[in-house]
Amino acid sequence: MSRPVDLGSLKDGSYILIDGEPCRIVEYDKSKPGKHGAAKARVVGIGVFDSVKRSLVLPVSTNVEVPLIEKKSGQVVSSNPTNVQLMDLETFETFDVPVPTDPDIKSKIVSGAEVEYWRVMGKTKIMRVKGG
Repeated sequence: MSRPVDLGSLKDGSYILIDGEPCRIVEYDKSKPGKHGAAKARVVGIGVFDSVKRSLVLPVSTNVEVPLIEKKSGQVVSSNPTNVQLMDLETFETFDVPVPTDPDIKSKIVSGAEVEYWRVMGKTKIMRVKGG
């Protein structure tokens, strides 16, 4: 799920779909309009799920897709080397999420821990562990 937004209205730290993958903008440069052309924007984003750097150069007036991010809270039910089972704290549904690659987050995941997870474009990722 995404919504169209004017490329000129985005800035560093925003989220954008580049090649169908949700990315966080880490660089955003605008060039001045030339004699015969429109102003262009050069965007560099890092993938939310795969941490791959992607870039995009388009006119500032172009409509681009911005992913809709659902930020939710969950509790860790159990974990194994590849998956973490979470329970949503609002709906109480349980589901599996891949283990985070960040070693700081990975070390804090234990049964009963409360986490913040994001749902973006049908994928789910644990973003941080709440509390200690």
